[in-house]
Amino acid sequence: MRERMKASIVVERTYKAPIEELWALWTTKEGFASWWGPQGFRADVHMLDGRPGGALHYDMVADTPEMVAAMREMGESPSHETRGTFTEFKPHERLVLTHIIDFLPGVEPYENEIVVQFFPVADGQVRMVVTLSAMHDPEFTRMQQEGFASQLSKLDQRYGWRG
Repeated sequence: MRERMKASIVVERTYKAPIEELWALWTTKEGFASWWGPQGFRADVHMLDGRPGGALHYDMVADTPEMVAAMREMGESPSHETRGTFTEFKPHERLVLTHIIDFLPGVEPYENEIVVQFFPVADGQVRMVVTLSAMHDPEFTRMQQEGFASQLSKLDQRYGWRG
């Protein structure tokens, strides 16, 4: 785990939005489902218990014919079940979401953390800093980074962020 943490990826955005709204995107079923998943995918959220130790359970689903075909072409299912836990939870400040990576054939299950911090700034804006711990190998870490950037583009459009 220590080696994966060294290779963490940090992504920052500043959005003009109430901190409560951004917090809810991570900690409510409706908020999470509204943006989670790269372009062409959606998250079907079965449970999201936004509290310390609370569970997250969702299916990541290819949502377009092109993505379904691409997944099948790679020999992958167009959907997979994902589970996690809120292992740290400080409302409107910081959360740690620990996913269990147990859906990759031939890879021993392991935990993967996403740390999210919120910092109020001037003019009703909030800086959101997301730290993704690296995956089990560099290729999957690259895919994780690309996937997260793609799903974050949904929030970028919603809040008018330009990088």
